[in-house]
Amino acid sequence: METTFRKSMSWLHTWSGVYISGLLFAIFWMGTLSVFDREIDRWMMPMTRLPQLQPAPSLDALARPLAERHAPASTQWTFVMPSDRVPVLRVSWRDAANNNVSQMLDPATGQALPEAGTHAGTGFLYPFHYRLHVRFMNLGYWLVGFATMAMLAAIVSGVVVHRKIFSEFFTFRPRKNTQRAALDLHNLTGVLVMPFHFVIGLSGLVILLATYFPAGWQLAYGNDRQAFNAEANDSYARARAKAPGTLASLDAMVARAQAHWGDGEAAQVRVYHPGDANGYVEVRRATDDRVSTDRRTLYFDAASGALLAGSEFKPVKSVQSFVSGLHEIQFRHWTLRWLYFLAGLAGCVMIATGFLVWLEARRARHAKKGLAGVRWVEALAVSSVPGIVMATLVFFVANRLLPLGASWAGGQRADLEMWAFYMAWALTLAHAAWAGRAAWRQQAGAIAALALACVLLNWATTGDHLLLSLSAGQHAVAGMDIALLCTAAVAVWTASKLRWRAQARAGATALVLNDKADYA
Repeated sequence: METTFRKSMSWLHTWSGVYISGLLFAIFWMGTLSVFDREIDRWMMPMTRLPQLQPAPSLDALARPLAERHAPASTQWTFVMPSDRVPVLRVSWRDAANNNVSQMLDPATGQALPEAGTHAGTGFLYPFHYRLHVRFMNLGYWLVGFATMAMLAAIVSGVVVHRKIFSEFFTFRPRKNTQRAALDLHNLTGVLVMPFHFVIGLSGLVILLATYFPAGWQLAYGNDRQAFNAEANDSYARARAKAPGTLASLDAMVARAQAHWGDGEAAQVRVYHPGDANGYVEVRRATDDRVSTDRRTLYFDAASGALLAGSEFKPVKSVQSFVSGLHEIQFRHWTLRWLYFLAGLAGCVMIATGFLVWLEARRARHAKKGLAGVRWVEALAVSSVPGIVMATLVFFVANRLLPLGASWAGGQRADLEMWAFYMAWALTLAHAAWAGRAAWRQQAGAIAALALACVLLNWATTGDHLLLSLSAGQHAVAGMDIALLCTAAVAVWTASKLRWRAQARAGATALVLNDKADYA
């Protein structure tokens, strides 16, 4: 009975991993980069590389005049305050077609900054992590959810399959054959960060609970998602009076909100129905000093500045917001942020080595039977692991090469960067299908070249080389360059190891053939 159970768990662990490993690696890779998504933004948006501003900027003096000048008839103005990680003041409004229009300002001078022309980390890498940029019928969310469930199943079954899991944790034999070394590294990274992988996967499902299990709120709210969100977030709203109104000092409302909270700063101010007698102002608290994403929002009357209401999450929503904050790690804790990043990289290594273990275990067997399964799985593995890393680096290279305002075939600069990513990713799959086993080594070499090119292009296009970024206190930009240089170094080391192993295999094969010829 025990043997049958273990065999079932082994089958579940193997195939739940193989079938979704490509998708899961993409999710883990983008999630790992998203830990520093705002720092990636600084690298990809040179116009936002501003010095840190200590006093909060005046909305009345800098941001409000811009909104009044460009969008006097808008239904909504939004002001996002600068922070340690995002040193710009952002003003946005709804235009006549209800589209969101945004403008970045220097919070020290109020000067408008050039349009970034990129989705960067927060607009491309981060959404890719949880929805794959597939919006049709929320298919992206469901694919990510399916991959997460398969990962949780692989974690549980992996504990059952590996009876000596903790002794295997201390066993790593890098000089052994590829299959043995990959299996040791797979076990090592799997055990080392297993609690993190389980918690991060489970919390990801909790964040999107309303999407994956909609029956509850649909039954209670008659399929009215807006009403459900309003009550869950304890938000306040009132209709337009369709009569002219005034707007009191936004700075005074921010000051009153901060006095009401007693600690913390305002992160976002939103004016609803500007110019209307029923206009009101929403002030959201920053959450970078706590795990929970509960922003503790206050609402003020636009004309008088009187406090109208304050949001307070219900117990279930409070738990959900804490779990969300634990997953998204937007709070200010750099040591923990680096641990998240390293744990994410360990997850990527675990998935990649799982691919290698499956391939090496079946390569000779499939070759004897004349099966092509390994060839196709290897092409998928190469495009999923080094392929998506290459595509991400091409995304960065395109960002540094394309001039501001560039457009082509109906696509704007931000679209062209995304097209470059997807085209490069598709080419890695074609290359892997053509080159076979050698594609691992060749694409590792390409990763090294691209990573180094990113650093040089950043220097050439902005003048911000690594030493200058460090001396100027631009730690986000310097950190990105250092990460790219480390990526290049690891890729060079990997390519050299793979080349050495390929030469050793070729030598062993030649020796066997010579022995057979001598015997004949």
